[in-house]
Amino acid sequence: MNILAAFIFFTRLPFWRIREVPAESFKHVVPYWPLTGWLTGGIMVGVLWLASQVLPLSVAVLLALCSRLLITGALHEDGLADFFDGFGGGTTRERTLTIMKDSHTGSYGVIGLILYFLLAWALLTSLPLRLLYPVLLTGDVWAKFVAAQLINFLPYARKEEESKARVVYNRMSMSEAAIATCYGLLPFILLFPLQPWLAAAAPVVVFILLAWLMKRRLQGYTGDCCGATFLLCELSFYIGTVITFSLWR
Repeated sequence: MNILAAFIFFTRLPFWRIREVPAESFKHVVPYWPLTGWLTGGIMVGVLWLASQVLPLSVAVLLALCSRLLITGALHEDGLADFFDGFGGGTTRERTLTIMKDSHTGSYGVIGLILYFLLAWALLTSLPLRLLYPVLLTGDVWAKFVAAQLINFLPYARKEEESKARVVYNRMSMSEAAIATCYGLLPFILLFPLQPWLAAAAPVVVFILLAWLMKRRLQGYTGDCCGATFLLCELSFYIGTVITFSLWR
C-alpha cells in the first residue's frame, strides 16, 4: 500500500483508481520516492526517444523535461519556486515559512525556475543522445534518493495541520532505508555508462549544503524543501555528468 501511495502522491497519473489508500500510508511514501523516479525518468526517456526521431535534439530535450512537469503536476517545481521565494525574501524562520506557504510566486521563485530550466536544458543538450537516456533516468532516481534523506536528518519544520499536503513523513525504518538505497543505486549498476563517482557525489554535496541551510534557517524541512532539494541535486548530477564526459572522451 505504501508503494501505491507513493505513486499517487508523487504523480498525477490515476493510480488512485486502483485502490483506496489509507491516510497512514502517505506518511511512508518517501522511501519509495526513488521508485517513482523509475516511472517519471522512464517516461522522460521515452519522450526523448520519440521526439528525437523527428525533431532536433534541443527540442527533444525540452519536451522530455516538460513531460515530467505534466506527470507530476509541477509538484517539485512548485517547491523549488517556494523555496527560492522563502529563502530569498525571508530573514527569520517565521517569515521564511510564511512566504513559502503563500500560493503566489514571487520574483525569486520565477527567476529561480528560469535559471533552473535554462541550466538543465543547456547541460543536457551538451551531451550526445546516446548518453541522455541513462543520464535522465539515473539523475531522476538518484536525486530523489539523496533528497529523500532529508526526513532522516531533519525534523519537520511545521505542525502537521500546517502542512500543505496535510501529512508529515515518518522517518525511514532500517528496512525502508535499505529499500530506498536499492532503488537509488540500481541505475548506476544497470545503466550509467560513465565513471559514476563525480556524478553521484555532486548531489550529496548539494544535499549537505541545503540541509545545513535549512537547519540554520528553519530548524527543519518542509515539503517545498524536499522538492527543491530533489531538483537542485538533479541539476548538480547533470553538472557532474557533463564534467565527467568532458574528461572521459
